[in-house]
Amino acid sequence: MTQYNPSTHPSAHPSVGHIHLRVADIERSIRFYRDLLGFSLNAQLGNEAAFLGAGGYHHHIGLNTWQSAGATPPPAGHTGLYHAAFLYPDRAALGQVIQRVLDAGVPLDGAADHGVSEAVYLRDPDQNGVELYRDLPAADWPRDADGNLRMYNAPLDVAALLAEAAKA
Repeated sequence: MTQYNPSTHPSAHPSVGHIHLRVADIERSIRFYRDLLGFSLNAQLGNEAAFLGAGGYHHHIGLNTWQSAGATPPPAGHTGLYHAAFLYPDRAALGQVIQRVLDAGVPLDGAADHGVSEAVYLRDPDQNGVELYRDLPAADWPRDADGNLRMYNAPLDVAALLAEAAKA
């Protein structure tokens, strides 16, 4: 098998198009991704599927009940999706979505400053992991003496983030 070398094709790099999740209840999942996280519902096929996007894109998130209507989440400790990460444009937007999540009673699993981003972690109604984050400017990313990226996992002051977003 030949390994792909992006340096030989600098303009032909892959990107992530969308995630597609099996869910137990379409309407419940639409409310979470649309009303809390801020995606637009672009299409719905009854109680079987829904497609949500941002910025006019046809869909970043697909939801379906084709094999999972009324199902329970997989048990912890099994393989599968760790989390889907959703990028917000700035600190204020991140704070606003976190406030909506907390106001809806959805608990946070954690929060971290990674040096390159600020992130909070939670679960959707089907217990899929969700990361809500914002990137810091690339010029501010921590690097070692050789210029290599030095990400880390430090505590994020969520209260300060929420207070700053409330003023925006």
